[in-house]
Amino acid sequence: MAERADHGGEPRGARTRPWGRRRPPGLFHRPRRAMRAELSQLICAVVGFGLGLAVPEVTAGPQVDAGRVVNLLFTVGFGVVSLVSIIYSVLFLVVQFNATTFSPRLGLFRDDPIVWRTFAFAIGVFVFSMTAGLAIGTEQRVSAFLPWVAVLLALVALLLMRNLQTRAFQSLQLAPTLAAITSRAHHVFDVLYTKPYGDAAPAAGAPPGPGKAVTVRWTGRAAVLQQIDVPALVAVAKQYGCVITLRQSVGAMMARGMALAEVRGGELPEEVLRGALLTGEERSFAQDPEFPFRLLADIALKALSPAVNDPATSVQVLDHIEDLLIRLADRDLDIGRVADAGGTVRVIVPVPAWERYVTISVDDITVAAVNSPMVLLRIRTMLRRLLEACPAERRPLVSDRLRWVEDAGAEDYPLHWEPYAEKTP
Repeated sequence: MAERADHGGEPRGARTRPWGRRRPPGLFHRPRRAMRAELSQLICAVVGFGLGLAVPEVTAGPQVDAGRVVNLLFTVGFGVVSLVSIIYSVLFLVVQFNATTFSPRLGLFRDDPIVWRTFAFAIGVFVFSMTAGLAIGTEQRVSAFLPWVAVLLALVALLLMRNLQTRAFQSLQLAPTLAAITSRAHHVFDVLYTKPYGDAAPAAGAPPGPGKAVTVRWTGRAAVLQQIDVPALVAVAKQYGCVITLRQSVGAMMARGMALAEVRGGELPEEVLRGALLTGEERSFAQDPEFPFRLLADIALKALSPAVNDPATSVQVLDHIEDLLIRLADRDLDIGRVADAGGTVRVIVPVPAWERYVTISVDDITVAAVNSPMVLLRIRTMLRRLLEACPAERRPLVSDRLRWVEDAGAEDYPLHWEPYAEKTP
């Protein structure tokens, strides 16, 4: 089955996908990172306040001097302020390092839940310590259970801080960063591309009468399309009796006045369409299968820049790019036509084709690697392995890139290249 090579082209064929019938985990979710962070902080503060009132009421066990316990509680409480400062200092430094060393689009550590969870727990410890300290201010003796709880909470805070520092350190290392990008890419691929290449599928029913195409334009501020709620769009299109053809793919920057979609067979209010789209300031892993390739290519290109000149890093990146390409080589990528329960195509989504993935993964890196025989050899090895894993219809594209790399290496590095050269299929 032929596929369109352009990024935003409409997929050919009349195949349906189950997106409109069920919602696989991770297919669409609205991130609520800010709300979750604020809610966790509120919960920890409320719990800390409650414990600060309840724990001093415990009278069982040995008794200790209340004045010394107050000093301990205030020390623990104000100590977490330093913890919070360290959290954001580490966050700033790590994000800045990733932007200058790997890619400015990489935000793995910044988006890690451990950052705001540690901050929320620190708030809870602070509220507990202050509340408990004030609650026993007039007491002479209190149960030793209270300082034990304070010390335990302080130890848990230190453990969270240790985990945060470990995670921050890992995000500064190349291998864990590449592994994290690859792992997220695997999840996206497994959710979106569920069928093998060439797998037969029943033909979709014909959409409603062509009618006049009504173009819906983006009227909001410039934003990146992060996710598309495909099941919601299918339901809306069925309700209004129309076919929705999106003109912007996930990961695209949408400017004011840009064509967002074309609606045929009926009228669809713009606010209804926009309600099924999630936008943000930057690209996200959630539904963007191109994004991992873009990040890996960015890292490889930075390593090949004259300022860095680290071809070994590019070779390591190519190991992960090869893994992702081989993972997609035998999968059906034509998932752009989505039908309703009756088999009628309701939504058409622009999706990247095989050509797009190969272009992002190979072309720019090959151009930048003309002065690096090590990287050219690794690209050649990757393409030869990819050629073996590809279905016959996808091999010509890979063969063209392989001949390009073979010619470049044989011409620029004949002494280094000849012992490894093999006949190009």
